[in-house]
Amino acid sequence: MNSFISKVVKDISSRYKNISDITFILPSQRSCVFLKEQFIAQSNGVHFLPKIISIENFIQELAEVNLIDNTQLIFEFYSVYKSKIPTESIDSFETFSQWATVALHDFNDLDSYLVDTDTFFSNLRDIKRLNEWFQDKQPSKLAFNYFQFFEYLNILYKALYKVLKIKKVGYQGLIYREATDNLEYFIQNNSENKFVFAGFNALNKAEETIFQELLNNNIATIYWDVNATILDPQNEAGFFIRKYKSEWPYYKKHPFLWEEVEVSSKNIKIIGTPKNITQVKYTGELLSNLLNFNETALVLADENLLALTLNSFPTNVKNVNITMGYPLKDIPIASLFEKLFKLHLNQQKFSDSNNGRFYFKDVLKVLNDPFLNQLNGEILQKLISKIKFENSIFLTLKDLQDFLTEQECNKLSLVFSLFNFSSDVNAIIKKCIHLITEIKEFVIGVEKEYLFRFYNIFQQLETLNTSYNHIENLKTLSLFYNQLLQNEKLSFQGEPLKGLQLMGMLETRALDFETVIITSVNEGILPGGKNEISFIPFDVKKYFGLPTYQEKDAIFSYHFQRLLQRATHIFLLYNTETDGYGSGEKSRFLTKIEINNPTIQHKTISPIVQNSEKNILEITKTPEINEQLKEVFTKGISPSAIANYIYNPVKFYEQKILKIGDKNEVEETIAVNTMGTVIHEVLEALYKPFINAYVTKSDVKAMFNKIEPLLVLNFEEYYKKGNIKTGKNKLIFEVCRNHIERFLKQELDILNNNKQLKIIALEKQLETLITIEGIDFPIKLKGIVDRIDELDGVVRIIDYKTGKVEAKDLKINDFSLLKEDYKYTKALQVLMYSYLFTQNLDLISKPLEAGIISFKNLNAGFLKMNFSEKKGTVESLIQPENLEVFLVTLKEIISEILNPEIPFKQNENLPF
Repeated sequence: MNSFISKVVKDISSRYKNISDITFILPSQRSCVFLKEQFIAQSNGVHFLPKIISIENFIQELAEVNLIDNTQLIFEFYSVYKSKIPTESIDSFETFSQWATVALHDFNDLDSYLVDTDTFFSNLRDIKRLNEWFQDKQPSKLAFNYFQFFEYLNILYKALYKVLKIKKVGYQGLIYREATDNLEYFIQNNSENKFVFAGFNALNKAEETIFQELLNNNIATIYWDVNATILDPQNEAGFFIRKYKSEWPYYKKHPFLWEEVEVSSKNIKIIGTPKNITQVKYTGELLSNLLNFNETALVLADENLLALTLNSFPTNVKNVNITMGYPLKDIPIASLFEKLFKLHLNQQKFSDSNNGRFYFKDVLKVLNDPFLNQLNGEILQKLISKIKFENSIFLTLKDLQDFLTEQECNKLSLVFSLFNFSSDVNAIIKKCIHLITEIKEFVIGVEKEYLFRFYNIFQQLETLNTSYNHIENLKTLSLFYNQLLQNEKLSFQGEPLKGLQLMGMLETRALDFETVIITSVNEGILPGGKNEISFIPFDVKKYFGLPTYQEKDAIFSYHFQRLLQRATHIFLLYNTETDGYGSGEKSRFLTKIEINNPTIQHKTISPIVQNSEKNILEITKTPEINEQLKEVFTKGISPSAIANYIYNPVKFYEQKILKIGDKNEVEETIAVNTMGTVIHEVLEALYKPFINAYVTKSDVKAMFNKIEPLLVLNFEEYYKKGNIKTGKNKLIFEVCRNHIERFLKQELDILNNNKQLKIIALEKQLETLITIEGIDFPIKLKGIVDRIDELDGVVRIIDYKTGKVEAKDLKINDFSLLKEDYKYTKALQVLMYSYLFTQNLDLISKPLEAGIISFKNLNAGFLKMNFSEKKGTVESLIQPENLEVFLVTLKEIISEILNPEIPFKQNENLPF
């Protein structure tokens, strides 16, 4: 392909015999590499290469000032800030660092565009919008601070500039201003040299000045990359170059290089995709169909898609050259230090109420970190299980050590040392560095590169804080660390001229490719939105010639159109979805292309949804399973286990055959099952003295005073180390008290109606043996009944439920439904208790009722079994024939469970 750079090389080679004396300046380091390759490719013999340099490096040479690191710049700026601002007005370093980056960005613009800062800051203070704050004789403190801030900006700008200039370092804008000041001296000492600028578009004021001076002194040539379309007055892409062509005095006498002839043959496809993930996956499909990637560029307009893109490359992409850095916040090791800082910050936050103990969630996050688990993962997981079992919500380091043996503690000495942070920030940084050096022995591959990058970060922080001592506490360190994660990146290394070129939009400057794929061509991304983080108002920027979003739109329009200028195969992807990751509106750049090229292919794609058969899990009953089932039913089967089978046979298999229980977790807020257990225990304790006795009104009244101490006692037993005095747990405690008090009031209402209440049994364990035809061993049925009492001669079997139960749940006349529908399992449970009762206690001569007391439906009172077939009627007495029919259904369920030919089959329609 006849690229822009190759044309520049041909033209220069035809003009000059000795190119080794020429200095080439290009927009980026990447374009310098491509230029060097073109000189090598077009050389007809042995030649010395010319000097090839990026504009940033050229300006540093011209200014004789080195670029300062962003982190060091913040530290240096804070030193200047503390020396110039009154002590009572000084912000802490963490507050300062949050607004200082914005101020530095504005300083950079002021210097890059050679703004007269005295005039600028004077105007900034005096503009009408600020004056309106001072209409009153005595302005508010807020208005005064706002005005004073802009006074300080001027002072800080001058002081920082002076300090950096003395140290021969600076931010980019400062270097540009110094380069402009040194320009006359530079020209005098380089009058015999030749400079070639190529591939530029939007120049700041300093660059304009430098370029023009070098051109006017006939020691420079500049090559622009434009065509007739870009130079059209209606096209925003040519805004800058049209201005230079018409306004620069140099072009009154010299030709303009170059206005290219457009390449007409193009295959452009615009592809709308729902969601970013679909863009990336479809990009992978496009790449999989390419045979050669040496002339292919994948451009990510939204650089946040880099991580997703790297994980979506097809197998035929063997070599990738990446110019974008990988954000440190996306690197796994970043979260380890974030967890550590949060662990200690929350400890400080909760120190008054919890004696400096650590919050369990922070502890678990640290202990579960994958990098620490590479050291002693087995012991760490054991420690985590102990914390969950003990339900420890706040812990000390000693608590953690007490959970393990001395030998295990010794193996975790490094991990335990992380729970002791010094008050000295430099000591904390050293501890982080030590942790990295210990972990590096256990990681391989790219993880070592991750560790090395963070090692450098903490080394830099240690050096800077030793010199400046601005980070005084852990909170400041944590905030500054998170800022670094947002701004710093991990650079990739690769062969710059081999394979697929993966880059951001700015990296495409001066480069051309045969095949171009651009993602996220959405409004708000390409071009960017109007949001600008700056202290300088829009109208002030316009007046002083500073860049605004309007100029940035023109810049990206140029980059976009120039990139497509020589490409043959072009794929432009955009996100069609309206969500937090994309506006869903395609870029106006695409609309313009469609208007100018009616034949463009446009399609909207969506992921292919594959129809796959839903495989229902089935577990065939092997002889081993059948033997375990026999053991289960011989030891005894409970109503809840039968209900579990009806809910989902596979769940029954997991619990009874595989012995898989629920996962143990720390119960920070009282769980529903704990609440139910406590209420059961308190009611048992209240009524236990009255077993085989009648309960009187005075007995019930006396129970009210016992509720709170019994609740406290049982919560201490079943809610280990939990706090029930504050927060949500206090509310749950009061709910439990309310449930029990309302229940006792109902008991009083019963007794006030001159009814007699006798307690027969509490938490009664019942069991019996039954035989089933076809099964060669007896089946033991067992269960624990919450309460059996006698009310006015009627025996009642009562089951307490803390959840909501309604009367309809206990109405049944077709017993076959018990084995088909889970909603009848409450009735099954009560009926099974009733059957066990009739087999164990000699109270058959008395009427029998069974039912549920629901604490979430206490107003309904005792919910009885209802066998009536008529709507609106109740038939609650349990007759022997009811139990006979129930027993037939129960035996059918048990026979099905024990039938070796019937597998455990997953329930397709789980109710929950």
